[in-house]
Amino acid sequence: MLRFIYLGPLFLCVLFFNSCQTSSNNDVLPILGNRHVEEVIIDNKTVKDTIYHTIADFSFTNQEGKQITNAAVKGKVYVADFFFTSCPTICPVMKKQMLRVFEAYKDDPNFMILSHTIDPEYDTQTLLKDYSMRLGIENANTWNFLTGDQEKIFEIGQTSYLTTAMNDKNEPGGFLHSGAFVLIDQFGRIRGVYDGTKENQVNLLIKDIPKLLNENNESSNR
Repeated sequence: MLRFIYLGPLFLCVLFFNSCQTSSNNDVLPILGNRHVEEVIIDNKTVKDTIYHTIADFSFTNQEGKQITNAAVKGKVYVADFFFTSCPTICPVMKKQMLRVFEAYKDDPNFMILSHTIDPEYDTQTLLKDYSMRLGIENANTWNFLTGDQEKIFEIGQTSYLTTAMNDKNEPGGFLHSGAFVLIDQFGRIRGVYDGTKENQVNLLIKDIPKLLNENNESSNR
């Protein structure tokens, strides 16, 4: 089973949302996570190129039985979170708040939501379909509820989205996970981390999403 590893400053942001979240008053959101600079030669000149942390390749099954990979979100802005349908603590609050995000951007073709179950043995594709319908999500055009190999879900949660997702028999429901809503840009980079259990944090997320959608438009017009 995966355990915590040191993931740099962003890991602390996941734990302390309010102190790390960028103000919604800024026009440009920061690029979060570790980064490094590489030197490349272009036209016989050495140029420094910054390499940012990005979401690793993935393949999971959504509530409609379709395989969802990085290709599904390529060029799109999306929000990712981790939950399980039998969660007795924060998940109902998270889904209530995520519904607000969905309602605000469900008609934008450049926006998606990826909700990963950390209990795939119980949360089958059929159960996730029923769960999504009970939330009022009639299709997976915008909001995908994902299941798959548990260790891969844990791994991408902790090493790509830099959030908490693991087994813990001492926790209610048998799992430990963060309430983070992680905002990802069209290049697979983390641009914001928000506490999905707090209305004011989700208000910030809703205000910040258009900033990345506008970056999308600017990129496509170049």
